[in-house]
Amino acid sequence: MRIRQIIPLAGLVTLLLALSAGLAAAQTSGAATAELEDTDGEPVGTASFVEGPEGVEITVDVQGIEPGEKGIHVHETGSIEPDFEAAGDHFNPTDAEHGLDNPEGAHAGDLPNITVEEDGTASYQTVNDMVTLGEGEESILGGDGTALVIHSDADDQVTDPDGDSGDRVAAGVVEPADDAALPETGGTALLPVAAALALAGAGILFARRFVRS
Repeated sequence: MRIRQIIPLAGLVTLLLALSAGLAAAQTSGAATAELEDTDGEPVGTASFVEGPEGVEITVDVQGIEPGEKGIHVHETGSIEPDFEAAGDHFNPTDAEHGLDNPEGAHAGDLPNITVEEDGTASYQTVNDMVTLGEGEESILGGDGTALVIHSDADDQVTDPDGDSGDRVAAGVVEPADDAALPETGGTALLPVAAALALAGAGILFARRFVRS
């Protein structure tokens, strides 16, 4: 086999590995979870937080909650003991006013309302580009941590400090997820797979060239 056949193959391997790394980097870079409970300490659902290129995607699934439209926010302290008031105010590192529709807002922890169906269940998903799961003051995993809180009433998205969203009816502390909790399609979990595929493809091409030489 001639040297000039090896050089293009080496370049192809490098290109495929670079594309694999870029694919992984474009996906998620962190994850967190929260186990939600009601005021009696009974489990009522879960929340997941996955960081991607557009922000932190928040997914919430709950059951056993009174139906209706309700405020939901990330609060500034990672505690719900002895009661949900321990979570403090909304997560607000920039000292903004409350509300997604407030011209002086919003808090980084402000989120669109969640709607609970008549059977007491809700499936909710939103993306928050004002927070991160990494380092810095916008991180919901730094400092004293944070908590996700669901309220009894709808948030009007304007009124400071909490949108008149009523009592806190469910909450959970936001905690880093272990590797098993990371989505299979995201983050650095993709890198070993993509790299293996790249090397396998390059190996096939190399073998074909070798046979032909």
